[in-house]
Amino acid sequence: MKTTFGKQNYQILIGGFVLIVLGYLLMIGGGSEDPNVFNPAIFDTQRITIAPMLCLLGFVAIIFAIMWRPKNKNTEA
Repeated sequence: MKTTFGKQNYQILIGGFVLIVLGYLLMIGGGSEDPNVFNPAIFDTQRITIAPMLCLLGFVAIIFAIMWRPKNKNTEA
């Protein structure tokens, strides 16, 4: 029985999901206990730059995992 995805496709897919979850986890926090006090931690480089880039990289990895087809050893015409 031949499946649509191979083992490498699933590994890349899981890696993409891990990157997305990691990106969202890095965005958490920076809030203030008191609503009248401003906390500048919400504008850290981690939350503004690194976390969205990890999420984007995860989405690209998932698209790559879906579209990528491994080369077959037996090429059929």
